[in-house]
Amino acid sequence: MYNPITIANYFIYKSIDEGVPITPMKVLKLVYIAHGWHLGLKDRPLLTEQTEAWKYGPVVESVYRAFKDFGKNDIDKIRFFSIRDKKEFVELTSNNNDVQFLEKIWNTYKSYSGIQLSSLTHLPNTPWDVTWNKNGGSLMNGAIIPNSLIKEYYTKKSIENKN
Repeated sequence: MYNPITIANYFIYKSIDEGVPITPMKVLKLVYIAHGWHLGLKDRPLLTEQTEAWKYGPVVESVYRAFKDFGKNDIDKIRFFSIRDKKEFVELTSNNNDVQFLEKIWNTYKSYSGIQLSSLTHLPNTPWDVTWNKNGGSLMNGAIIPNSLIKEYYTKKSIENKN
């Protein structure tokens, strides 16, 4: 499992390396989607933090806080908030299995905008939709989206993709 900032930094690194724009919304959704696919395909969490249901979709709060000052603009640099962050990023980039997994996520979703990725997470019966609407859509930001719900959704998607 990784600190969500490490996963966000990986996608930002790929963005800069390939010249593909990435906004805070896009990185938030990529981190969530990567976590979901990891749960669904590998049966274990990618992230050390929970995902929350916010009004505009699933959010890992630490990633939101780390990159929110970019607003709607493209993120132009990775951010390390501690020596540990930098060390974990180096560990991630030297782990072939995890890099291959993240490459698949990146290559699948890099052409989507943040708004398009957000729309994918808002489809009926997605983990965000189920969590947000369980109380008639009146939840405040911060309701935890259970990993079990995310895993169930992405496991189902992986089976559908095979057919």
